[in-house]
Amino acid sequence: MSWLILFIAGLFETAWAIGMKYSEGFTKFWPSVFTIVSILISMGLLAYSLKELPVGTAYAVWTGIGAVGTAILGIFLFGESKELARLFFIFLIIAGIAGLRIFAK
Repeated sequence: MSWLILFIAGLFETAWAIGMKYSEGFTKFWPSVFTIVSILISMGLLAYSLKELPVGTAYAVWTGIGAVGTAILGIFLFGESKELARLFFIFLIIAGIAGLRIFAK
């Protein structure tokens, strides 16, 4: 269950990163509210998952999910680069997340 909670926390990390872009430096009210609420949920779920998961593993997975999700949404929402090298390194982050999950105790 802690892994599922951590995954959801990572999704909310992606949400707040994208929300920051839409908030334009916290100058737009509703995107700013969305961003702040997403940060609180993400951090809260990360903290909850740490009851059972090692902090180093959980933090690496959390930031990895956030980084991958944000990079992928950046491609689709903001027209960011789809260069093959960039996609390869995003894949390496996913492989690292999977490896941490598989070998975590």
